[in-house]
Amino acid sequence: ILSESPDLHLQVGQPPVIRLKTGALDTLNHPALTEADVRGVIDQITSVDQKKRFAENRELDFSYHVGELSRFRVNIYEERNGSAIAFRVISEKIPTFEQLGLTETVGRFANLPHGLVLVTGTTGMGKTSTLASIVNTINQTQRRHIITIEDPIEFVYPKGQSLVTQREVNVHTHTFAIAIRSALRQDPDVVMVGEMRDLETISTALTAAETGH
Repeated sequence: ILSESPDLHLQVGQPPVIRLKTGALDTLNHPALTEADVRGVIDQITSVDQKKRFAENRELDFSYHVGELSRFRVNIYEERNGSAIAFRVISEKIPTFEQLGLTETVGRFANLPHGLVLVTGTTGMGKTSTLASIVNTINQTQRRHIITIEDPIEFVYPKGQSLVTQREVNVHTHTFAIAIRSALRQDPDVVMVGEMRDLETISTALTAAETGH
């Protein structure tokens, strides 16, 4: 089921719900979940530090790997009926420009020597896949130092011509802004910032672009 559906939702008081490739939601043939059921899943998939951060912030983003099945982007949060979890399947294989239907214009971004590229759009439009495709093209064709700053890490880049450093917020660094500032002291050629959430992150990213990276 998970290989055919990008999202799985677990909430107290109702059966698991998946989002089909058509975009519609579908309820699985399963008893309604209890608070103990959802909490049991949370306990199983989170570390001690993650449990602490969830208790403090009432929500948590992270990635999770299930053996040979798949990798997931996970969001745990509190809602009216109790704890809830949203799983998003992350493909193990980074899609190519051709598979994403991207134009040659987008492909040229991989060859820019410096500057700022923004990939924007609504949820589910393919921003992460597009960024990963661009970054992996650089990785496979150029000898560069690529630093990614993500929350959480989604695609894992295979060995290529480049040196790829992947950092996850709240795991390897405290904030996007701190990681961007540190990146400028780590001899980068390319810095990929997963999200531009606040003024400090945006300002720091602009400064990084202005330095010629």
